[in-house]
Amino acid sequence: MTSGQLTLRDLFTTALDRFDGQPAITSDGTTVSYRQVVLQANGLARFLHDNGVSPGTPVALMMSNGVEYVVADQAVLRCGGAKVPLNDMLSGRDSRYILHNSGALVAITTPAQLPHALSALADPDTPLRTVVIVGPAPVPSISGAVLWADAVGEGASAPPNVRIDPSDIGMIIYTGGTTGDPKGVIHSHGGLALNVLSHALEIGFGDDERLIITSPLPHSSGFHLQAGMLKGAHSFVESGFVPELVLSRIELDRATFLFAVPTMIYRLLDHITQATVERTVDFSSLRTILYGAAPITPDRLTQGLETFGPVFMQLYGQSEAPNFITRLTRQDHDPARPERLTSCGRAVSMARIRIVDEDGNECPLGVVGEVTAMTPYTMVGYLGMPEKSAETIRDGWLYTGDLGRVDEDGYLYLVDRKNDMIITGGMNVYSGEVENIIAQIDGVAQVAVIGIPHPDWGEAVVAFIVESSAGSAEHDGIIAHCRVQLSRYKVPKSLQIVTELPLTTLGKLDKKALRATATSRQAP
Repeated sequence: MTSGQLTLRDLFTTALDRFDGQPAITSDGTTVSYRQVVLQANGLARFLHDNGVSPGTPVALMMSNGVEYVVADQAVLRCGGAKVPLNDMLSGRDSRYILHNSGALVAITTPAQLPHALSALADPDTPLRTVVIVGPAPVPSISGAVLWADAVGEGASAPPNVRIDPSDIGMIIYTGGTTGDPKGVIHSHGGLALNVLSHALEIGFGDDERLIITSPLPHSSGFHLQAGMLKGAHSFVESGFVPELVLSRIELDRATFLFAVPTMIYRLLDHITQATVERTVDFSSLRTILYGAAPITPDRLTQGLETFGPVFMQLYGQSEAPNFITRLTRQDHDPARPERLTSCGRAVSMARIRIVDEDGNECPLGVVGEVTAMTPYTMVGYLGMPEKSAETIRDGWLYTGDLGRVDEDGYLYLVDRKNDMIITGGMNVYSGEVENIIAQIDGVAQVAVIGIPHPDWGEAVVAFIVESSAGSAEHDGIIAHCRVQLSRYKVPKSLQIVTELPLTTLGKLDKKALRATATSRQAP
């Protein structure tokens, strides 16, 4: 490795070898050391290399949280592959589309996604050639299906000897598409290495961290776990968010870090309120609660500070520039300054932000415009979408699609989302995708999907439907259709039948008016 030539493999092979016998991951009652992770990852990396994975080759991780995900993640980067992360909440439709669109040559899957991976493997029109099966599942009689134990083998002391360039594709992560299909966001090995370093720097990880990971590793949690591993952290990887288990990790395992969306924090606070009736709870080990996707309400923040102390930190980013574009620090979480709590912080060390108008000119302080960002870990572009890539990245600036303003102290305040994205429970939902699915249903003449404030999920997906003259749209049938075609978190929480949809003076759908109507209907 030389100056300016940092890759993910360089970063992790150097770091992880230092921690040897220290505990790396605890999941489902099993703890593995850094030495075990490295040996298994090297063994799997050699298998991937022997099965056609070279630098830049897409490898799909269709996996639940667990030790195997961490090993597979390390294996892909050690042979130079391009990770394509998927999770258990994706529908079969989404999974099959991503496998085909990404060009994944190998898929590593746990049981929940196995049927979708095998379906793709049996399709002669997709490039998928090998499926590695993790967990208790019988090996199907189909060419290319391999058990995890056989793929990992006895492990290996070193990864395959291949040359990885910082410009090689290191990840293709899919984000919702406004026209229906997800977009593949391409990141390079070099950019991802800098991104992990940014995570470690901005979170401020020490040498004795113990992380609680409860949200899906294919999303933000995976970046936080990687950053922790650079410092030798012991990560407790859970299958999901269970307040009682999180509380146990803090009290008994002396956890120092928790990543959560506000919904999770609210549930944890409610659980603690009930638990402390009977006993005193010790949170003294906790140093950081990192959250994103939405601000915490002032009353809940006050409750959180009283319970945990000054440990809260907020991040703002997106798949195109993962997680850290801005950061609201622990010191910024001051109930005495409620206006500051509505911001998402200032640009991090490796980022710059600007607010621009429709012509790309920088806006004066306090004026609302589109948020643009420049980072060394901004995406390379969208897979197979050169025009969209050129529209999104201009002169090195990432046009986020979010509308916001910056104050005189450099704090960013988001005021709307230009692309009508909905964030529910920390997951991104694009209204256009849901609208396209509902529009397929007989009896639906028009449909508009929006997000409305929800005390638990941040936003709830709501569909407004105008029925066609040919027939009526049946509520249960619409929801059933959505559950088949969409991932769980994208399915509308409620449907409202209306006679017409509001339009602007230019004849365009007025979602701002629709949101105002929906919110007023919910008001007490």
